[in-house]
Amino acid sequence: MKMSIVTLSHNQAKFLETAMLSVLDQDHPDIEYIVVDPGSTDGSRAIIERHRHRIAHVILDPDDGPADGLRRGLAAATGSLFGFLNADDRLLPGAVTQAVRAFAANPEADVVYGHGIIEDLRIGRRYTAHASRPPLTSWMLAFGGISVVQQSMFFRTDTVRAAGGFNPANRTCWDGELLAELVLAGARFHRIDAVLAVFTLHGDSISGSGRLNGVYREEQARIDSRLLGRGPASADGLHRILARLLKWSRDPAATLWRLKRALNGGGEPL
Repeated sequence: MKMSIVTLSHNQAKFLETAMLSVLDQDHPDIEYIVVDPGSTDGSRAIIERHRHRIAHVILDPDDGPADGLRRGLAAATGSLFGFLNADDRLLPGAVTQAVRAFAANPEADVVYGHGIIEDLRIGRRYTAHASRPPLTSWMLAFGGISVVQQSMFFRTDTVRAAGGFNPANRTCWDGELLAELVLAGARFHRIDAVLAVFTLHGDSISGSGRLNGVYREEQARIDSRLLGRGPASADGLHRILARLLKWSRDPAATLWRLKRALNGGGEPL
């Protein structure tokens, strides 16, 4: 089964080659690698050129933001399976093979996902983020009762396209919006009990810098309203508490691990 993977790159040269090699050095024999860079000026283009002979498609046209770049990458994909990775994140060895095997063993699955590692360069610590068990419901997703790591998620390409792909108007949480649309479309999820990828937080990233927090809150509120079919309500605070209690009770081992991590000061040193 061919896996198409898109890496989105824009002025992340200090991370880019590690991200690219994490895809190019996977042991799965049928990976279509697509790199999108709308205009880096920090040496990223030279890194891409150095590995261009191993890349199926390089898209260098200007775009209208990260989600639009991913939309262009998705349009170029020809594999029956699909994944996407930011230039400052990386796959772990064997991740694609594990995902492909899971799709083959579970032909009803539209999305296969696993656990991930969070590396927080701002405080020099890392920890494992345990993904929630299926089912993933719109109510649980809207109220924070589901944990997933986007870098550890793989999709059937047709399912992503049928759900609308990436919303180019979304500037902060296009991955969360895609997940919401997949849940609303009734996509079937299968979890692999393995760690598949690394998500990096640093001072220049959207998640790590907090520079777009206000925009993120607006976009997340819009997504939550779509998930729930309504706007905010006075009882939403109680719903959030209940959703988190349900998340903890559904996966006691992960909950115990989170408590140990908190007592350990937030994870292991880098």
